[in-house]
Amino acid sequence: MAAAEMLKALLLNFFLSEKCYEEFFLEFNFLDVPCLKILLSKVLGLAIITGSVMVKLPQIFKIMRAKSTAGLSFNSVLLEMLSITGSMVYGIRNHFPFSSWGEALFLMLQTLMIGFLIQHYGGRPQKGVACLLIYFVLVGLLLSPLTPMMAVTLLQALNMPAVIVSRLIQILTNYRNGHTGHLSAVTVFLLFGGSVARIFTSVQETGDWLMILTYVVSSSFNGVIAAQLLYYWSVSIDKPQKAE
Repeated sequence: MAAAEMLKALLLNFFLSEKCYEEFFLEFNFLDVPCLKILLSKVLGLAIITGSVMVKLPQIFKIMRAKSTAGLSFNSVLLEMLSITGSMVYGIRNHFPFSSWGEALFLMLQTLMIGFLIQHYGGRPQKGVACLLIYFVLVGLLLSPLTPMMAVTLLQALNMPAVIVSRLIQILTNYRNGHTGHLSAVTVFLLFGGSVARIFTSVQETGDWLMILTYVVSSSFNGVIAAQLLYYWSVSIDKPQKAE
């Protein structure tokens, strides 16, 4: 009996609403479309969060093995941090389910690490540490009641131009170099797949069109970078760069 109660609590906390639990386990209506959509959304959301724990680790390990950040743009990383932070803070302050924004927390930590490594291998480790300290202070302020909700909403609205500019910087960097440098294929394709799946989960779990449109834009540009990676797959990083 205790096991059944624990299973019910697990399902209600992470996968199903009370109504859908009754539909599936009391009425045995396993073909209820609205409830199936909710279940799929929850499963996808948790899968995205699980994947986000390691999505940028291949990129980080590739940088550390090469001891180089060739092909990576620090400005692009900064704009990506703006986008990730906006999604995370917006989700927390609006009390959205963790499954709808949780990956932003893990992406934030890994992107911060990449930004620090760019500074570190560029011979500016002190600047990297300073950026980390400033960032955590700013996030603390955004999450506190001192920051009005209107400002948090504005930050989320800035996600779209931030995503567009950050991805364009990376796309143009790849094009100018004639290769994708030390970009990790695993990271690029996981980011693309995750952003596409997030469109569906955002529709189901938040209904917030600001978040939905942000993920539509993000998916489009992540797709371009994924296509570039395939196009430049056989190009060596040691080949001469394109003329400016």
